[in-house]
Amino acid sequence: MIYKAQKGRDIYGAPVGIIVMDCAIPYPPGTPGNPSSFGFPVLYEVVRGATMDSLIYTPDSRLAEPFLEAGRRLVAQGVRAVFGNCGFMVLFQERMAAALPVPVFMSSLLQLPLAARGLAPGQSVGIISASAASLTERHMEIALGGAEVAFHITGLENRPAFKAAVHDQSGALDFEAVEAEVVAAARDLIAAHPKIGTLLFECTDLPPYAHAVQQATGLPVFDISTLIGFGAASVMRRRFSGHY
Repeated sequence: MIYKAQKGRDIYGAPVGIIVMDCAIPYPPGTPGNPSSFGFPVLYEVVRGATMDSLIYTPDSRLAEPFLEAGRRLVAQGVRAVFGNCGFMVLFQERMAAALPVPVFMSSLLQLPLAARGLAPGQSVGIISASAASLTERHMEIALGGAEVAFHITGLENRPAFKAAVHDQSGALDFEAVEAEVVAAARDLIAAHPKIGTLLFECTDLPPYAHAVQQATGLPVFDISTLIGFGAASVMRRRFSGHY
C-alpha cells in the first residue's frame, strides 16, 4: 500500500472532530473533552472566546464565524464528522451543517426527536441541562427541526457541586458529589413528571453519570456520547466477516 500526503494536512487517521468551548472545567473520562472516552482517534479545536457567558448565558451571534473556522480546520485535517462539546452549540447547527462538507452534530439535543420516537403515546422526554434558564425556544426549535415532542427540562445551575465545577469554574470537580446531584435531579424531574419515559442530557459534562442515573431511574439515557457514537459509526463503517 502506498500512503500519500495531502496538501494542508498535518494529521491523519482521526475520523471525528470535536469543537470545544473556552473554559476551565475538568473533563473526566466519559466526557467528550477527554479523548480516552472514545475507542477511536479524535481531533479538537477550541473556540477562544466561547465562554459560559458568550455561549450560554447571553449568546453572542459573533461566535458563528469562529465556530465555522474551527469546523473548517477540523475538516482540513481529515475528520469525517464534526461534533460540539456543549449542548448550547445547537445555535450553530444549521449554519455549520450548511457550510461544511461533512456531517455536523453540534448538540446532544439533536437526539430529542429520536428519543421521543421510542416512547409510547403520552410519554415525554426529560432533559437535564447545565442551565435550564438558558435553554430558549430558539435552542429547542433548532433541536426539534419541526418535530413535535413533549419534554420537560430541569437544570443543574443551583446544585452546589456542579455549580462550583462548571458554572464557577473553580478548577476542581468532586465526582461523587456531582454524580449524586445529577441522580437527584433526574429523580426530582421524574417525580414532578411521572410520564417521562426517557432522559436526555443536554450538558456534555454529564455522560460519566449516565450509568448511575440509569441504575437509579431504570430509564434510557441519551447524551453527547450516544450522539458521537451514532455519528461516528455512520462514517466509519467496517466490512462484516464471519461464517454463514
